[in-house]
Amino acid sequence: MNSSTMIGIVVSVMLLATVVLFTAQSPLGFVNLPGLAIVLTGTLAATFISYPMREVARVLALTRTVFQRENSFVQEDIDELVELARQWLHGDARTVERTLETTRNPFLRTGIRLVIDNVREEEILDLLRWRIARMRAREYAEAQIFRTMATYAPAFGMLGTLVGLINMLEILEVGDLTTIGPRLAIALLSTFYGILLSNLIFRPIAVKLERRTEQRLVAMNMVLEGVSMISRRRLPSFIEATLQSFIAEYPDELGEKQMGGSEQGDREERNARANGRPS
Repeated sequence: MNSSTMIGIVVSVMLLATVVLFTAQSPLGFVNLPGLAIVLTGTLAATFISYPMREVARVLALTRTVFQRENSFVQEDIDELVELARQWLHGDARTVERTLETTRNPFLRTGIRLVIDNVREEEILDLLRWRIARMRAREYAEAQIFRTMATYAPAFGMLGTLVGLINMLEILEVGDLTTIGPRLAIALLSTFYGILLSNLIFRPIAVKLERRTEQRLVAMNMVLEGVSMISRRRLPSFIEATLQSFIAEYPDELGEKQMGGSEQGDREERNARANGRPS
């Protein structure tokens, strides 16, 4: 399972346990099945009305994706692109084709095959960019489903609260004041469920999916750049250095935060000399 998701689940369970065990006389006081049913069924009903069936059907598969371990094959793709560039530079097209048969990345495979077929670089890049745009649109739309559910859940929580308050008003007519407090607590639990589902389940899943899409876009753009350079027959060493920049992490790109006092003084002295002032 994804480590960050596991940590989030554990902390969420600890939070709920703290709320239930230390803020209520009885843990059963936070159980309101009718209110939970109103929130869940209402949210699902509104989601089905908002989106086509084929998109909603992917919700369960997307939920499993959030819990899966994040496997990054970016370095593997870089090594494969560098090796393919080396083979292509030597004019060994058959070896390139045999290497493509074992390639894991279909996006990479498509680009290199077009290079082998002597398709113009502009046309290859247009096709690959179109595939990137399609993937981005599809995955952002999938994440938007959970953002929509995060919007609906609190609204149906309020609906459950209104239903509970209406029932409480009926009790006031009868005159049984001893049940007002418990009935009011049950009514407010629907809002509690809606806020909880929205901010602890639906919205975090949407953010996780959007972040996953951003990482996949970086990987696809890296492959696109590699295919472009192979098409132009760039040197494998240059290709590797360029592609590594897509995954390299620097605390400070300009290095200003790591500059010591002596380096700062040397820089000021050079600037003074350049401007004709005494140091």
